[in-house]
Amino acid sequence: MKAMILAAGKGTRVRPITYTTPKPMIPILQKPVMEFLLELLRSHGFDQIMVNVSHLANEIENYFRDGQRFGVQIAYSFEGRIKEDGELVGEAVGSAGGMRRIQDFSPFFDDTFVVLCGDALIDLDLTAAVEWHRSKGSIATIIMKTVPHEEVSSYGVVVTDDEGRVKAFQEKPSVEEALSNNINTGIYIFEPEVLDYIPSGEEFDIGSQLFPKLVEIGAPFYGLPMDFEWVDIGKVPDYWRAIRGVLMREIKNVEIPGHEVFPGIYTGLNVAVNWDKVDIQGPVYIGGMTRIEDGAKIIGPTMIGPSCHICGGATVDNSVIFEYSRLGAGVRLVDKLVYGRYCVDKTGESIDVEKASLDWLITDARKPLPVQPRTEQELISKALDNNKAF
Repeated sequence: MKAMILAAGKGTRVRPITYTTPKPMIPILQKPVMEFLLELLRSHGFDQIMVNVSHLANEIENYFRDGQRFGVQIAYSFEGRIKEDGELVGEAVGSAGGMRRIQDFSPFFDDTFVVLCGDALIDLDLTAAVEWHRSKGSIATIIMKTVPHEEVSSYGVVVTDDEGRVKAFQEKPSVEEALSNNINTGIYIFEPEVLDYIPSGEEFDIGSQLFPKLVEIGAPFYGLPMDFEWVDIGKVPDYWRAIRGVLMREIKNVEIPGHEVFPGIYTGLNVAVNWDKVDIQGPVYIGGMTRIEDGAKIIGPTMIGPSCHICGGATVDNSVIFEYSRLGAGVRLVDKLVYGRYCVDKTGESIDVEKASLDWLITDARKPLPVQPRTEQELISKALDNNKAF
């Protein structure tokens, strides 16, 4: 069976991570989110998978290649162009436009197919969903999730009649205006005929253009509410909560990697730490080849990536630290995400530590150490001066 993963977006709401990492490659404890989607598709018999790529396309293609090691076949549809110097320039054509581009190249979608957004963790019975879709004679089906009424303003709401036929959409309505508490999860089931309603060679979106057209013409278009695990990673705070959910065992379909050295404390290979001289309170994951100096304090739920260096006296509390990060002596991080040269709080507000001259606090573990204040008093004074940033 055939499927498509939407992977061409720039992921602007997940910056700074997506400056160098495309959204489908964002790691959930060292494993890209798209890999979980491939595992789901394969388990339900979808083994021929098209992926549209654009922003940082090579990152995705070089990791997944032809899909052989994941038990599926993968091909890529690049949306963009190549400059004279060889640089790839992404020019995405929209989610529906990406489907049409593949079909125009050579008719790939010749039977019922599934389309998934590449930025969510899901645990869904796709087989049951496809059976329901076919039983309705539907040309397109949206898989919906029912959320508490007070949360509808964060999502695209789908309004259906008693038989499940889609009647209207509301984009992030107020609680008072919402006509439903069923939301669009970005999981779709289509028949090939749906492609007839997508223009060729144009940027065209599934949610804002294709679906309203189907409603307008009265096509057999349905919404199916299902009870399943769905963790959207559309924004930095979503990602932060996803990592917390995995570490706290609230997300069931993601295993914590590594070795459990103490209850709730997991490590990768060759972590350098004197366990008697650090204070580590789980749940915590520490990636391989990371050094934790004596006197450091780590409070879970926290993830520290591989090849990091946590200096003595540093405190990491309820935070996510990406690979090759060095946290200086005395640094205190609470509810933060550290990615390269950026420190981001759980609301998504970020600071460029290099531009703010704070790279004595946070820097790349592969770089020579910046000049440190010479005395304890100078260290305290500098920390107080920069406290507002953290």
